Amino acid sequence: MKTYSGVRGFDGLVVQVDGAPLSERYDIKQFTTWGFEWTYEGESPQQLALAILYDHLQDGPRAIALSEPFMREVIANLDNDWVLTSDEVQRAIDGIEARR
Repeated sequence: MKTYSGVRGFDGLVVQVDGAPLSERYDIKQFTTWGFEWTYEGESPQQLALAILYDHLQDGPRAIALSEPFMREVIANLDNDWVLTSDEVQRAIDGIEARR
């Protein structure tokens, strides 16, 4: 199981997957040039949603399609410092897809 984490520190934002930096995945789709953000809805939080979803699913089109609802339901509601497991990511995906 993978673990995703984000920390808002003095030196800026740090987002990791299993202790390694998480790529913004601009090669899949670029919503912003400002990098990751969370705790609100917007382009930078959607970039984080896309990056987590792509890392979890390894499916670009599916990650893009899920990025907006995942951003609204999960990323916008994260605390300043957060941890998400791959199980939590999958539960959110399952919920989003069940409502479609």
